[in-house]
Amino acid sequence: MKNLVSVIMPYYRKKNYFFKSVNSVLNQTYTDFEILIIYDDQNRNDLEYITTCVKNDLRVKIIFNDKNRGVAYSRNKALSIAQGEYMAFLDCDDYWDLKKIEIQLNFMLINGYDFSYTTYQIINYKEKIIGTIKARKILKYKELLKSCDIGLSSVILKRKLLNDTRFPEIKTKEDYALWLDLAKKSIDLVGLDKPLMFLRQTPNSLSSSILQKLKDAFIVYYSYEKKNFFYSIFCVIRLSTYAFFKKINLY
Repeated sequence: MKNLVSVIMPYYRKKNYFFKSVNSVLNQTYTDFEILIIYDDQNRNDLEYITTCVKNDLRVKIIFNDKNRGVAYSRNKALSIAQGEYMAFLDCDDYWDLKKIEIQLNFMLINGYDFSYTTYQIINYKEKIIGTIKARKILKYKELLKSCDIGLSSVILKRKLLNDTRFPEIKTKEDYALWLDLAKKSIDLVGLDKPLMFLRQTPNSLSSSILQKLKDAFIVYYSYEKKNFFYSIFCVIRLSTYAFFKKINLY
C-alpha cells in the first residue's frame, strides 16, 4: 500500500514503558500506518495490559512467538507479514515525537531517499534528557565501520531494501550489522537532524551489557563483515572507544 508505514515493535517484559511507547505511535499526526507488536514471551501475563493500551485500534496487530526468541527474530517475523511500503522500528522502551512519521516521511519523499534516521535524545529512568546523538547528513560504509550513531528506533526505510536481507539473529548489534550490509550496497544512510526519537537508558536492558556488546560487535566484524581476526579485534576496540567517549559526554 502506497506510503503505508509498518511500525514494528518487539515486546518482551517492558510493561513499565509500553504505554508511552505505543501511544507515541497511535497519536502520530501521520495516520496511515500499521503497528505490528511481536509478543516475544511464552508468559502471557502482560497480554491483557497490551490489549488495553491499544484500545482495539484496527491498525494494531499482535503477533505471538512461542517463546522468547529475541528482537532480531521478532523483527524479521514482522517484516514477513508487514503490508507497508515503508518500515519503521520502535523498541518498547523508546518513544517518538508525535510528528515523527509526518516530518521524516516528507523528508524522504521530497528528496527521494530510501533510508533515513534522525537525531535522538537519550533519557534516563527519571525521564530526564541526559544527552543528544546528532544525525549526520549521510553515513557511508567506512564511517559506519568506526562508529554507529544510528538509533534503531529512529529509522524509517523502504521495504524494498529488505527484499534480500534481514536482521542477523545475534543478541545485540543486530541493527548495526543490518546497516553495514545496506551501506555496503551503496545505499545512502541519510540523517535528519531533528530530535524525533527518545531512547531510554534502562540499567537492566540487554543492550546495556558491555560484555555482550563486545562479543556481538566481534561477531559482526568477523562473521558478517568477513574481516580478519586481528582487524576485527581492532574494530571492536575502536567502536568501544567511540562509544565510551559518546557516553561520558552525556553527563
